[in-house]
Amino acid sequence: MTLTLRTPTETAAALAQQAKALRLLKNWTRATMAQRAGVTASSLKRFEQTGKASVELVLKVAHALGRLDEFNKLLQPPPAQSMAELERRAAKPAPKRGRL
Repeated sequence: MTLTLRTPTETAAALAQQAKALRLLKNWTRATMAQRAGVTASSLKRFEQTGKASVELVLKVAHALGRLDEFNKLLQPPPAQSMAELERRAAKPAPKRGRL
């Protein structure tokens, strides 16, 4: 288990502020950003002000800002510690449910 310094709510708020800062760097109004992302201006406003948004909205905003690829790095399995572990992962099909 890793120690985190931010709560999920704090992380969401920080992500929203970073998205807003990137929008402003591009000199886009909220309406322009909403149109480019394919979301409503009110949803974008709520996200920027509170950090509350669906994952889909956040991904659409990231896409509009040209930052969607950064999300591909999230929730990846840890790197294999040995060749044997790497081979075991490759040979074993992933479980379809929570059981191993």
